[in-house]
Amino acid sequence: MHTSSNIVLMSLILLITLAFKQDVPPQLQLFLLIGQSNMAGRGVPEAEDQQTNPHIWMLTKELSWVPARDPMHFDKPAVIGVGPGFSFAKRLAETYPEMNIGLIPCAVGGSGIDVWKPGAYYEPTQSHPYDDALRRAKKALENGQLAGFIWHQGESDSEPEKAIVYEEKLAELVQRFRKDLNAPHVPFVVGTLGDFVVNRDPEAKIVNEALQQATKHIPNSYCVVSEGLTDKGDSTHFDTHSARILGQRYADVFIHKKLITSKP
Repeated sequence: MHTSSNIVLMSLILLITLAFKQDVPPQLQLFLLIGQSNMAGRGVPEAEDQQTNPHIWMLTKELSWVPARDPMHFDKPAVIGVGPGFSFAKRLAETYPEMNIGLIPCAVGGSGIDVWKPGAYYEPTQSHPYDDALRRAKKALENGQLAGFIWHQGESDSEPEKAIVYEEKLAELVQRFRKDLNAPHVPFVVGTLGDFVVNRDPEAKIVNEALQQATKHIPNSYCVVSEGLTDKGDSTHFDTHSARILGQRYADVFIHKKLITSKP
């Protein structure tokens, strides 16, 4: 009797699981989310950040596809929250309702640009930011094609000796990612640091200038400004509302510049 009951229960669980299982679309437009904590997200999640969209997917830490929601990063589990990635995808989905979007979260809080190179190890998260991003991107490419790089980083480089060489290092990073992923023409969009970071660290202004200048020289690269956005009270991280707006600004670059060239 117990055996029969167990079989019935297991069958019921299987049916329920299959009923809720969603198949990953075969062709995703993939976006690599890279940088430090303001890309990973530190905003407090709200109900709307948990609402999924059948056209928006994210690659988990375990390299499986699930419907996207915030928080989606996993760099520092105790503090992860809302970043610009999900709102970026939502804006694209509104404009291209038939497109299936795959987000590849790879940002690492606190990481300076120097650890975004082959073999570099970042002790605070015990990770290799660049190598891990490449590994995750290559896995994601099994389900689609790379449509864009989204970079938000620079707070950790807002020191005199680091800020003055940031533009050169950013250009090297863009070239390296494109070469290693065989994506020479894929758009690379960066974002400036928040006004609150500049007010706290004057050298951050040099980083912002480098971000804007670099995109004038790097082919098919663009810069989103974070002017007017606010922090969560720590003079470092965007609050939830501002993180969403930042994501929308990233998306608007792809929309207005017509960077989405592939058909859904």
